[in-house]
Amino acid sequence: MSKRCSVACDTPAGIILCELDLPDDATIAVALRAARRALGDSAADWEHAVTGIYGRVYARAHIPADGDRIELYRRLKVDPRAKRRARAARAKPNRAERGPRRA
Repeated sequence: MSKRCSVACDTPAGIILCELDLPDDATIAVALRAARRALGDSAADWEHAVTGIYGRVYARAHIPADGDRIELYRRLKVDPRAKRRARAARAKPNRAERGPRRA
């Protein structure tokens, strides 16, 4: 028996998808090796990227089910939470400049 899974790589150029036929006992690591052969070494950070299935992080030893989309996540350049806080701090005027609060 075999199962069909897809591998999605998040690259700066966009999402790259690869459809694979895998043995039933294949792990995420086996799927990534097969996808790497199909897509090439430069498509993603195959060794260090965090992996998951449908947005949930899973270890490379996890065995995906038939039809699962295995995802490789790239590192964020900037923490979005820190970026929002910095933007809000710049936009918020000083209380003394605004005057007294209205009731």
